[in-house]
Amino acid sequence: MKLPPHLQFTGRQAAQRGGVLPPSTRLMTEIDPPEQGVFIPKIVSKPLKKGHGIKIGIFAGIHGDEEAGTLATQELIRWAAEKPEELHDYELHFYPICNPTGRTLGTRHSHSGLDLNREFWFGSTEPEVVYLEGELRRERYEGIISLHSDDTSDGCYGFVSGALLSEHLLEPALQAAAEHLPRNEQHIIDGFLASRGIIKEGYLGILSAPPEQRPHALEIVFETPALAPMDAQVKATVAAVKRILAEYRELQAYAANL
Repeated sequence: MKLPPHLQFTGRQAAQRGGVLPPSTRLMTEIDPPEQGVFIPKIVSKPLKKGHGIKIGIFAGIHGDEEAGTLATQELIRWAAEKPEELHDYELHFYPICNPTGRTLGTRHSHSGLDLNREFWFGSTEPEVVYLEGELRRERYEGIISLHSDDTSDGCYGFVSGALLSEHLLEPALQAAAEHLPRNEQHIIDGFLASRGIIKEGYLGILSAPPEQRPHALEIVFETPALAPMDAQVKATVAAVKRILAEYRELQAYAANL
């Protein structure tokens, strides 16, 4: 797919531990890890009016064996390319493959054997984490949406943290996803107390906004049942993200009129 002018495809090599991060690069057609490091692609969808967009980061594939989030992100990029008017007031930063070596190996962990989604903000030297932490600090996203799939769940659910609005956005997202996959209604999900698929606790070390960032970013982790058909997982994820963006826009407009 050829990207239109309002989409920019850049990336960065996450240097090996102890190395120096090389400068940003333009579009690379292949995403295999280069010899010098690990390439993490980044696609930016710019708002129609420069400098007037709500900046949201959408992250997928931090676990290499969770393909649904990566495929859903590709669909969202296609949406941004074909219908920019629907995203005129957003600046979306897509990271479809946050763990390239894990994806190549088909494993949750990276090639180093670590779960990268437990390494954030603890001084990790894992190259992928160092790079992504740098992005999170530099971009200061207003919202962060992380896409996952869970092979122990029979329905969609999510974690919320950060801004108080997070919970109010996840509920309509789960409603939208329910057109494709059911909601997980269990009271305990992944070891945490849950209310209709919404969890207000979470693991330490997950991909998230910098601890010092103020105001707190909106943070949502959206999970699909990994054993469900892939097509349904992708559709549910795309529907959920679109609903989050639509609801957040409405809340921002409402707040501006208070």
